[in-house]
Amino acid sequence: MGDMTPSERLAANAATEGGFDRDTTYVEDRITADAPPGGPTGERVGQMVWPVEPGRYRLVAARACPWAHRAVIVRRLLGLEEIISLGLAHPLHGEPSWNFDLDEGGVDPVLGIHRLREAYEARIPDYPRGITVPALVDVPTGQLVTNDFPQITLDLSTEWREHHRDGAPELYPEALRPEIDEISRWIYTEVNNGVYRAGFAADQEHYDEAYDRLWAALDRLEEHLATRRYLVGEQITEADVRLYPTLVRFDPVYHGHFKCNRSTLREMPVLSAYLRDLFQTPGFGDSTDFEQIKQHYYGVHHEVNPTGVVPQGPDMGWLLEPHGREALGGTPFGRGSAPGPVPAGERVPAEHTPLPVG
Repeated sequence: MGDMTPSERLAANAATEGGFDRDTTYVEDRITADAPPGGPTGERVGQMVWPVEPGRYRLVAARACPWAHRAVIVRRLLGLEEIISLGLAHPLHGEPSWNFDLDEGGVDPVLGIHRLREAYEARIPDYPRGITVPALVDVPTGQLVTNDFPQITLDLSTEWREHHRDGAPELYPEALRPEIDEISRWIYTEVNNGVYRAGFAADQEHYDEAYDRLWAALDRLEEHLATRRYLVGEQITEADVRLYPTLVRFDPVYHGHFKCNRSTLREMPVLSAYLRDLFQTPGFGDSTDFEQIKQHYYGVHHEVNPTGVVPQGPDMGWLLEPHGREALGGTPFGRGSAPGPVPAGERVPAEHTPLPVG
């Protein structure tokens, strides 16, 4: 491996996709600080820019979804709760859409819609692809702005900077962006999407390949994080935010439901300590709803779990045990500070988390 950076070493030997193909076509509009007021401006859907305006947009997420979980974490770490409102979809959904059955009357109180599909089709009639979260919706028009989840979190860090809270961390520092981007691509291919390749493998050959590839990646992470507290640099960055949702879902979902069962994550000394460290950091554990996570995976993936039975376990209280990662140096927020308390209307129910809620 020679003089490769840590992220280059991790990215080495990344194989091509096989067995499970994810649709990665999104509405790629962006909300940018230099966009003209009013907006959007541009030539066509997917290439338009919308202006940064506090209160104009609603982030629609689902606590069950790992891709949406990233956006919820970043919004909280940066203190954007009063700037971009949050709508939470029900963990169970049918083919048509994510819906708002968690809200009174099954209607989002800000957007006034029952299904997220309504926002998609307000923008693109007869929208032909899957309805995904996270999604940013323009409140005045009720139209989807973007569902490009990798770009959403980067733009929250860079384009909304004027509205970050005092002490907000630098999740995407300019000097580290090449390394963050490289390791993030590898994490997506090998870990975030790797568990899905195993879980939705159509035959034994593809499953075996996906299983081996995933565990090779987790073993590399175990080695990488043995001597450093975070993936890149000396504080939490976008890379850690992208890895966390997969790791925290591993034992309750991916280990059994997706047959990623060489061991539990709890049995891996480095990754389990790294996960405990992040879980105990404000913004991470306090946005994690284990009950909704299990309801979604076990209740929606009928091809994997035909009965729809949701397991009662496992006990995730181990995430509150000491992690000892402080000895490796670094601090969670660098020169910044922790976010304040979770807004009352956004708290995870006490019975859905081992964390004390208050």
